[in-house]
Amino acid sequence: MPTFIRIALPVPLRRKYDYVLAPEQPLPPVGSRVRVPFGSREMVGFVTANDITPEIEASQLREVITVSDSEPLWPEPLWKLLLWAASYYHHPLGEVLVHAAPIAIKQGEPPNYTLVRRYHLSSEGEAAEVASLQRAKKQQQLFAALKRGPMSAAAIRQQEFSSAALKALQDKGLVEAQDCKPSFKPWGGELCEQPHALNKEQAVAVGAILGSVNDAKANVWLLEGVTGSGKTEVYLQVMAEVLAAGKQVLVLVPEIGLTPQTVARFRNRFQAPVVVLHSGLSDQERLQGWLQARDGHAGIVLGTRSAIFTPMKNLGLLILDEEHDSSFKQQEGFRYNARDLAIKRAHLEGFGVILGSATPSLESLANARSKRYAHLTLGKRAGSALPVKSGVIDLKSQRLHNGLSDQLLTVMQKHLDAGNQVLLFLNRRGFASALLCHECGWISDCHRCQANMTVHQQSHTLQCHHCGAQRRIPRQCQSCGSTQLITRGIGTEQLEQAIQERFPNYPAIRIDRDSTRKKGQLEDYLEAVARGDYRILIGTQMLAKGHHFPDVTLVSLLDVDGALFSADFRAAERIAQLYVQVSGRAGRASKKGSVLLQTHHPEHPLIQELIQNGYKDFAQSALLEREQAMLPPYAAMALFRAEAIDKPAAEALLQVISDKLHASMSSEIPEVTVIGPMPAPLARRAGRFRYQLLLHAAARAPLHGLLQQCLPELENLAEARKARWTLDIDPQEFI
Repeated sequence: MPTFIRIALPVPLRRKYDYVLAPEQPLPPVGSRVRVPFGSREMVGFVTANDITPEIEASQLREVITVSDSEPLWPEPLWKLLLWAASYYHHPLGEVLVHAAPIAIKQGEPPNYTLVRRYHLSSEGEAAEVASLQRAKKQQQLFAALKRGPMSAAAIRQQEFSSAALKALQDKGLVEAQDCKPSFKPWGGELCEQPHALNKEQAVAVGAILGSVNDAKANVWLLEGVTGSGKTEVYLQVMAEVLAAGKQVLVLVPEIGLTPQTVARFRNRFQAPVVVLHSGLSDQERLQGWLQARDGHAGIVLGTRSAIFTPMKNLGLLILDEEHDSSFKQQEGFRYNARDLAIKRAHLEGFGVILGSATPSLESLANARSKRYAHLTLGKRAGSALPVKSGVIDLKSQRLHNGLSDQLLTVMQKHLDAGNQVLLFLNRRGFASALLCHECGWISDCHRCQANMTVHQQSHTLQCHHCGAQRRIPRQCQSCGSTQLITRGIGTEQLEQAIQERFPNYPAIRIDRDSTRKKGQLEDYLEAVARGDYRILIGTQMLAKGHHFPDVTLVSLLDVDGALFSADFRAAERIAQLYVQVSGRAGRASKKGSVLLQTHHPEHPLIQELIQNGYKDFAQSALLEREQAMLPPYAAMALFRAEAIDKPAAEALLQVISDKLHASMSSEIPEVTVIGPMPAPLARRAGRFRYQLLLHAAARAPLHGLLQQCLPELENLAEARKARWTLDIDPQEFI
């Protein structure tokens, strides 16, 4: 009898496909890969069930081309997490699985280690004496090193032996090369440096976590510590105990920019190998790190959002640093939240989770209030660091110099003259927000989006930060032909130029996505800042969190007014978190720090609450408001998005979806409120018109029950031929 298997393919359909195995092909296990025909092409799919009874006539099934794996790619608990994620986020399983796998794996490559070229002495070399090479000192030194044992090419370069010396030894027949599998040393909790002394609050936190970190259950600790309070030292000392027990640690950070200094901290403290996983690596680099984590060769795995899906042989602790950060929520394709998946994975595998932040998300604070999480606090800055002094500069009626007030310039001069560093925060890259005509008022808008194009002077381009469109800066107005073109708004490029003109004796550096595109450039910049090569730092959110700059004594947020009046109910939370995080870059060592906020609205309640009372009081007030308004975390939401080249098509698709949802509601399903369809705040993007449909419920169960009931029918809507729709569970962005 033929054997049939069920496969999830990376296609945007919530269904699986049955295929038949040829008699000579082995039965692939669940969670392994197969290559199959799909339409006119071949695809790599993932086996979800084997030895099944097909749902359609066997004669209509196509045959599997090749079976790629003899073992599952993911261990059983992680496989369960992936199945749960596909179900919770109502996303096609094939796309979930392909997102969780390294690019090399989903392209069909075998999960094998890259062979390492190692050099060793030949039989002739073993018989030779070191003294025989005394006329060639470089060759003699390398020969002596190889006498002590084989060396990889990387080790030879690291010890500064020349390639010419190596080639000469090979030409003489004394050294041979061999490609072999990489070797990994056993590791434990050995330290490279002594841990720092803990203050009382840190010691209490470490003791509380270590008291149950080795329990075979999911313990979750919310570690709330003011900026500079030493949360990282708490992580390190807990990690030491976990590593000493032979277990691995997974650390998630929100952005690639936080990985260089975090890796340095880990490698300076522990002898256990550290593996880094993020999108800035090559496909093979990510695959090799993934394999080391899976096989237990890596003691510490550090990664961004998608690293939550990394298989680990013996995971004992997961740390989510800056847990409040919205970067942990995927905003395209498979829209998952890595923080929520971390908690679910802990329940499935039985390990502890530390959620660390100076400004915890309101969701995490609500869970701590309800005793789902243990709440640990660090209220004092570590060491001799003093609390930051906060101040507000009222911009009304003031003259601005490229976004800088006279008062701020005076304070900057004072800090720079004292030998300190200054950080200017402006979350707007480019030179200017818009290019406009002084004669007729024409504005350089994007032809594909409902947005202005940003002026980038260094590349002499106009760029849309929504769809990525670019064009050269025009010499004449495209409406009236005038050459009187002027810019409006301040970006980091313009700020850098103004600072260099205003403070020519103090080197300035700009750190944003544009200035750090090359590989390794961010690390170089951060090292230069740490050495004191630059006195003025200009940056976006890349500089706002996690970085330790001991000589920065003044931080200024130049423009946050736009966020004060946002229609997004999360805007207040985000601006409060941003203010506290950016402020925390000042005064982190023994020097006293100050933070100045420039605003036209110093009387705004949010600004006054942050300046006078801090984030803790703000969070308590915000949670009360959310509870009274029935907003997350005290309610559940889902967001349908539709987009189409034809505006009515997008609206019509969501209207049909709304009608289907209303028709499916009954007395058995508690009420779910459907709001819309309505235009998205960014109503047109990348040439497509965008509409939204919001679902709101007092609890998750009825919302998910309604979606589970309706989604199969929604996939086959005739209106979906002219527009496309996506579903976002627990949406974080409404743009």
